[in-house]
Amino acid sequence: MFGGVIGQEVVKACTGKFHPLHQWFYFDSVESLPKAEKLTVDELAPEGSRYDAQIACFGKTLQREMETRKVFLVGAGALGCEFLKNFALMGLACSSDGSVTVTDDDVIEKSNLSRQFLFRDWNIGHAKSTCATAAAKAINSNLNALPLQNRVSPDTEDVFDDGFWQGLDVVVNALDNVNARLYVDSRCVYFGKPLLESGTLGTKCNTQMVIPHVTENYGASRDPPEKSAPMCTLHSFPHNIDHCLTWARSEFEGLFEKSPGEANAYLAKPAEYAEAARRAGDASARENLEKVAECLLKERCATYEECVAWARVRFQEAFHDKIAQLTFTFPEDAVTSTGSPFWSAPKRFPKVVDFSSSDGAHLALTRALANLKAEVHGVERPEWAADDAKLAAAVDAVEVPVFEPKAGVKIETDPKATEAASSAGGMDDEAVIEDLLLKLEAVRGGFSAEYRLGAVTFEKDDDSNFHMDAIAGLSNMRARNYAIPEVDKLKAKFIAGRIIPAIATTTAMATGLVCLELYKVFNGAPIEAYRNTFANLALPLFAMAEPIAPKKFEFKDMSWTLWDRWVLKGDFTVKELLDWFEAKGLAAYSVSCGQSLIYNTIFPKHKERMDKKVSELVQTVAKLEIPEAKKHFDIVVACEDDEGEDVDVPLVSIEFR
Repeated sequence: MFGGVIGQEVVKACTGKFHPLHQWFYFDSVESLPKAEKLTVDELAPEGSRYDAQIACFGKTLQREMETRKVFLVGAGALGCEFLKNFALMGLACSSDGSVTVTDDDVIEKSNLSRQFLFRDWNIGHAKSTCATAAAKAINSNLNALPLQNRVSPDTEDVFDDGFWQGLDVVVNALDNVNARLYVDSRCVYFGKPLLESGTLGTKCNTQMVIPHVTENYGASRDPPEKSAPMCTLHSFPHNIDHCLTWARSEFEGLFEKSPGEANAYLAKPAEYAEAARRAGDASARENLEKVAECLLKERCATYEECVAWARVRFQEAFHDKIAQLTFTFPEDAVTSTGSPFWSAPKRFPKVVDFSSSDGAHLALTRALANLKAEVHGVERPEWAADDAKLAAAVDAVEVPVFEPKAGVKIETDPKATEAASSAGGMDDEAVIEDLLLKLEAVRGGFSAEYRLGAVTFEKDDDSNFHMDAIAGLSNMRARNYAIPEVDKLKAKFIAGRIIPAIATTTAMATGLVCLELYKVFNGAPIEAYRNTFANLALPLFAMAEPIAPKKFEFKDMSWTLWDRWVLKGDFTVKELLDWFEAKGLAAYSVSCGQSLIYNTIFPKHKERMDKKVSELVQTVAKLEIPEAKKHFDIVVACEDDEGEDVDVPLVSIEFR
């Protein structure tokens, strides 16, 4: 923890950036220590091990407990590496009885090496969890770590099953997105496991302790959603480079990943794809088919020269023709319905970009687009593709259609719109779908059964794959259209690659703070001993507070929180379930499983279900599949009291096996 703080102060002294500490910084974590009466002379006496310094503070008993704990570390990136290093040094799970399961489905990229210090150059391309655990074992060979490459989500509940969660002592999150955090939080609440949460953003960090029956859970409070630029701003009215880069990333994915992926879905199962498109018969199905047709009919390339021609035409359409249409539809002196200038701030009036093979940026973008198009269609890239003069000659030989603006073209200007405006008003989607399917069927016979396009997945860290060349080029050409300052490839990578700013100092401080809380978990500390932290090393600011207790519900002589589950043992019928609640003074009027209603008093037919087993109904009505190894299922019961007021009761689990 102090390493992170002091490291940032050194950086401040060397760079003059951010505000230094104002003379003094005092920090203690006395709350992490066991109760004084437990710390006898014998308890603190050294034993000649690598843990003697820690034993001198916390005692041998806690040391032995830590060595036998079963820990689940979710994530092996910047935070995960620091946690594993700390676990190895603390002796956590460093015995045959203890274990730390580490899972991360990501592989190591070059950009990770600046802050994920368990990785080296030769680890690039390998699984993070495997490399991180190997490095941690080099620090302490007794660390009993199991690396996995599974994403923790509903899709992997066969891997991280009930038995796995029930066997854990503590869960430590080292994640980089809210959805994954919320899922892990829900599992910890369900199984009653402590969760130690943390996150960083540049010089800022936060930590949150989630302790069963003691604190509120992570999902109890939410940050406001991040604001995103309106669709019309990205498509027609950008006014900063972020808008241009977001548009460029979207264009890249549409051209080289989503459209080829859609074409591959058609090629894999053409009959099923066609049937599904006909059955849908809507604009979405038509648009997907148009993507397939573009890849396999209109824009299919068999030679590199054709890829160059495609790239040249694409440039013309994006940076000349569409801009010409936009300024034709909304001239510079256009006004709104209220008489105000249409092109008022923050809108910028655009100008077309005329292609020139003598402009290095134009040629570089054309090369990147042509190379990616060649990759999609499996076209070999000739040696002359890297020669500027020969590429320029090939580009200049391309005949580009002369564009004439059209009247009546609708361009979306509503910031609240979520879809691009279509100029094809009144289009018969079903007729277009049928026409496209016939055309595709006619050319499909010319492909082998194994023929597939090479869908390109964006990878920001490979400088030889032309991905960032394409995105930086697309965004800068769009910036030229709107007189927005251009950016270099590094800045483009930062924004388009959606890189979350992370530095080693903040990561070290955050993980240090969490590990201080780990001692409290193992000590069974009360809520007033725990600390949630928000810190900003740039200011610097350190704000610590006790966690909030969970919301408590009370009814008669009963009380419960989100952490509670009512477990009913036995294969209950619906009537027996209702009687169980009635005995508690509650009238259960609705029973549901997932999205399905198992029983509700307002439906007369549901009375026929009174003598049926709830376990049978969840499988026949809710279509719930219960694995043989699973002994229970969960239902939600809605209840009211004697006065007809709703009572929020805990989740109900029925152990029917």
